[in-house]
Amino acid sequence: MTISLISPVVIRLCERAGLPSHGLRLLHRHATGVYLIPDRSVVVRVSRASDRSRLHTAVQVARWLADHGIAVTEPLALDQPLVDNDQAATFWTYYPQYGRPTPPAHYLGTLLRRIHALGDPPLPLPRYQPLADLAHTLKASTCLSDDDRVWLLDRRNHLLSVYEQLDLHLGEGVIHGDAYPGNTLWDGDTVRLGDWDECAIGPRELDLANTVHGGRRFGRSSEAIQAFLTAYGQNILTWPGLHTLLDLRDLHTLGAYIRRADAGDQTAAAHLTHRLSTLRSGDATASWLLD
Repeated sequence: MTISLISPVVIRLCERAGLPSHGLRLLHRHATGVYLIPDRSVVVRVSRASDRSRLHTAVQVARWLADHGIAVTEPLALDQPLVDNDQAATFWTYYPQYGRPTPPAHYLGTLLRRIHALGDPPLPLPRYQPLADLAHTLKASTCLSDDDRVWLLDRRNHLLSVYEQLDLHLGEGVIHGDAYPGNTLWDGDTVRLGDWDECAIGPRELDLANTVHGGRRFGRSSEAIQAFLTAYGQNILTWPGLHTLLDLRDLHTLGAYIRRADAGDQTAAAHLTHRLSTLRSGDATASWLLD
């Protein structure tokens, strides 16, 4: 992508951080816009300005984990996030992947075991609230039919009421909040865990369910899931509450697609239509593609 297609706000945010905007290119856009400054090997993550507090927490938690020797994506030594109009940016070390496949899931299991074993962080973290943003996204959406909107709101409320009654066994502590192999990156022979925007205090089962969910929707093999759980040291596959967490994850994945579809992204709209159709038909194993 050429710089002429990059938002002027993103360019200003880079320049305010003392970083060049020359050569800036888009790597990925979903819930967050992710850009690369090739000359500095820096990744710029751009989110909504309303997420400023959450982004500040993400940077601080990543620094704390790195100080404990845990392999995480590391933020630059800047006062971040930076905010311009309705957007906020954080700045991170770039780890080129050179076409390598996503790291196997067992690396994530080992990382989560170490993170969950840590004590309290040196800063207050919010309590994890499943689907906290989804209600607003649903009510504000312009792409959803009224019938789909009502169905999703009812489904969200039902799952949250069931979640509150779950018999959880692994205790609470620092959780990543969006831990799955797609948020891990190669750094030579090391695997790092990134995307800390949803870190919080919550039940540790939440960090395990997301990788299991990949077997439900995205073709993750039972062998990969078992290797992940073995590396973590707990097997939650027979825990009765797992299906509720998987159902919550189904809804969690919709938010970014709804916002993208609202903005006119036809690819996102097609994915959203398919996911909604399978959810409303009660199909808990239908394959969902990623874009």
